[in-house]
Amino acid sequence: MQDYNQKIIEEFRANEGKVGGPFEGATMLLLTHRGRKTGTERTNPLVTMPDGGRYIIFASKGGAPEDPDWYRNIKANSDVTVEVGTDKFEAKAEEVTGDERDRLWRKNVSERPTFGEYEERTDRVIPVIAIIPRR
Repeated sequence: MQDYNQKIIEEFRANEGKVGGPFEGATMLLLTHRGRKTGTERTNPLVTMPDGGRYIIFASKGGAPEDPDWYRNIKANSDVTVEVGTDKFEAKAEEVTGDERDRLWRKNVSERPTFGEYEERTDRVIPVIAIIPRR
């Protein structure tokens, strides 16, 4: 998975935030965060949904029974660096809950039905995260 993600990251940076394959046409961002155990900086390419001045991401992990590592890392340290297109900025990651979470999740599934399939594969509630730029 690391090799796969690294190829997406390289393609993202080489093409001003655009990638092909299964992410063709999707709005992507690169989320850089610190490992909660090691403190090592890590970067994950993620599909995002712009929402006003923030970016919404979804901790789906393809419908796996456990949350992705990046989610656990940002719960431990919400300070992140984000790349969108050619723009790079510092941000804060905040989990969205309740009615707002449900509204954003439904909008995402309506735009990207694959996320609905992820939800069907797992018993957990898939976390929804708002990335709030510090500008």
